[in-house]
Amino acid sequence: MMRNSRRGAVDPFIVMDVMEAARQAEADNRHIIHMEVGQPGTAAPKGARAALAEAMDGDALGYTVALGLPALRRRIAQLYGEWYDVDLNPERVIVTPGSSGAFLLSFTASFDAGERVAIGAPGYPSYRQILKALSLEPLDIQTAPQNRLQPVPDDLHALDFEGLMVASPANPTGTMLDRDAMSALIELSRDKGAAFISDEIYHGIEYEAKAVSALEITDDCYVINSFSKYFSMTGWRAGWMVVPEDHVRKIERLAQNMFICAPHASQVAALAAMECHEELEANMAVYRTNREMMIEGLPKAGFVSFAPPDGAFYVYVDVSAFTDDSRAFARDILDLAGVAVTPGLDFDPARGHQTLRFSYARATKDIAEGLLRLQRFMSARGFV
Repeated sequence: MMRNSRRGAVDPFIVMDVMEAARQAEADNRHIIHMEVGQPGTAAPKGARAALAEAMDGDALGYTVALGLPALRRRIAQLYGEWYDVDLNPERVIVTPGSSGAFLLSFTASFDAGERVAIGAPGYPSYRQILKALSLEPLDIQTAPQNRLQPVPDDLHALDFEGLMVASPANPTGTMLDRDAMSALIELSRDKGAAFISDEIYHGIEYEAKAVSALEITDDCYVINSFSKYFSMTGWRAGWMVVPEDHVRKIERLAQNMFICAPHASQVAALAAMECHEELEANMAVYRTNREMMIEGLPKAGFVSFAPPDGAFYVYVDVSAFTDDSRAFARDILDLAGVAVTPGLDFDPARGHQTLRFSYARATKDIAEGLLRLQRFMSARGFV
């Protein structure tokens, strides 16, 4: 038998299993409302698709340099001036195959095997699994509801770690770190001699306040972002990272060997997408409407224990009043209500059996129908 590596023994991504179960239900001609999918329901902006169509007529779209198209790197740097009033050197920007490529590069460049990286729980599950696959140790920080499920220095003072990764707005909660909270975590990391990595892939999708970039506070960090969420380009696999100037060559060498480059076609589309303000803001108008519907509609279905999201397009709900098995509960909701939702086990192995994530990234009519079905489901079980 072919030998196996312990590094390959990572946990499954449960939301993908939910997506498959929903697909099977649709194959049986059932109408499923998708509240499990962490992606926009819209295509890449029209201007992005048009730019790529034009490029394909006159360009072979071969390899780019490993750091990405220079024009795209310059435009990303310009974005930091527009969004955060940060004067960013484009040489610090590295285009990656989605944010996932940036996670691999960040973890590989920053840590040696066996070192510990603190991550907030609940949090994006692939952090934990990528760290494990790289022979690193994820250190789950059990965040508190009173801190809107974001880490704070008191959670971390007594712990030893070589890295801290934060996400704001966060998946699955949609909550954000304000400037003071971000600054305190950066200072704590500096005091511990730990690398600080900020996942900012939901920036641009904010509601009542602008998200704070770690680059507003320090240059001594890694910042990761993506064209997947605000720019509505999940399947295109285009992301970026910003690193200190003296780290660029190290990341370049890793990127050359791991990926050669991010997809050329996606980079062309991404560059054009950054100018599609009207269409992107129309998407945001949908998210704002859907968010208000969720905040109002979920409590009517008995789901009252959640922090209203500051950004992204998720609501993370405590369902301990109804179940101790969120996976079975989510399956019942799919089977009996025709709504696909994500059990919290992906995001928090310790407490996720009592939580569900609801995504509201789809069309408003779908969100309205999903909320109605959830209310009927919960009412039929006597929960409301």
